[in-house]
Amino acid sequence: MLNRRQLRVKVLQALYAYQQADKKEVKHFEKALLKDIDSVNEMYFYVLSLLVRVAEYSLIDAEDRANKFIPSKEDLNAPTKLNDNLFIESIRKNTQYQAGIKQFKVSWDFEPIIDKTIFSILKSVPEYSEYIQLKEHTLHTDKEIIKNIFRKIILKTPAIEQIFEEKFINWPVDKEVLKAMMAKTFKNFSHDEPSENQLAELLQNEKEDLDFAIQLLRKSIAEQEESLKLIDKKTKNWDSQRIALMDILLMQMAIAELVHFSSIPVKVSINEYIEISKDYSTPKSNTFINGILDKILDELKAEKKIQKFGRGLIQ
Repeated sequence: MLNRRQLRVKVLQALYAYQQADKKEVKHFEKALLKDIDSVNEMYFYVLSLLVRVAEYSLIDAEDRANKFIPSKEDLNAPTKLNDNLFIESIRKNTQYQAGIKQFKVSWDFEPIIDKTIFSILKSVPEYSEYIQLKEHTLHTDKEIIKNIFRKIILKTPAIEQIFEEKFINWPVDKEVLKAMMAKTFKNFSHDEPSENQLAELLQNEKEDLDFAIQLLRKSIAEQEESLKLIDKKTKNWDSQRIALMDILLMQMAIAELVHFSSIPVKVSINEYIEISKDYSTPKSNTFINGILDKILDELKAEKKIQKFGRGLIQ
C-alpha cells in the first residue's frame, strides 16, 4: 500500500533529519527510515485491534445496563450483536492479525476508554440502529457497520484523531496509506472461512521496495557534496541562502535516482520530485525544481552518467 512516491517522502524526511543532526551516522538514519516505514504497519494493527475492542465493548455496555439499579426492559435486552460480527470474528481468528498484535505489542492501556468513547458515538448512529435490528448476520452487512465505525467515527472524530496523532507522529500523512490498507482488508475479507481471508500488505514487493528506500537514502547522502556542486552551477543567479532546504534535498534525491536507479525512467524520477515539492516545499518550488533538474539532466547525459536499461527509460 506504500507506493514509491510515499517511500520517497519517507526518504526525504530521513534525509532532512540527517541534515539537521549533529551526529551524522548514516546507519542510525537507515534504521530510523525502516522504523518509520514499519510504523505504518503498527498503526494498521492498532486500528484493527481498536475495531475488535469496540465490538467487544458491546458486552460491557450490555452488562452495565443490566446492572442498573432499576434497569428498563431495553437495558435488560441491550444488544451484543456487534461482538458476534462476522468480520470481527474473522479478524480475531486471523493468524496474521494475532502475529501483528504480538509483534507490535499492541496495547490501549494509554487510552483505556477509547473503545467506550467510540461505542457511545456509534449508538447514536442510524446505521447502527438498523444493524442491530437485522435478523440475520451476513459477512457483507457485518463489514458495512465496521466500515462505518472506521470511516465515520475513527477518521472523523477530532478527539479520536488526536489520540492517533499523539501515538503516531506521521498520522496526518500516513493515514492515507492506512485508508488504502483498510479498504484492501475489507475487500480481502470475503470468505466465510476465516483462514481464507488475508490482511493487507504494506509493501507490494517488500524486499525490492525496502532496498529502493535504503539505497536512495544512502546514495543521496554519499553523493551530497557532488550533487550540491551540480546544483550550485545551475543556480548561480539565485541567492543560495534563499533556496529552500527542502528544494535542495529533493534535487539531491532526484540526482541520486537519475544516476543510480537504472530501471526507473528519467521522466518518472523528475515528475515524482516535482509532485512531492508541491506538498512539502514552497508554492513556486515545483517550477524551480523542474527548471534546475532539466539543466542538470542535460549535463549528466553529456557526461554519460545516466545509464538506463530498457526502451524509453532515458527520455
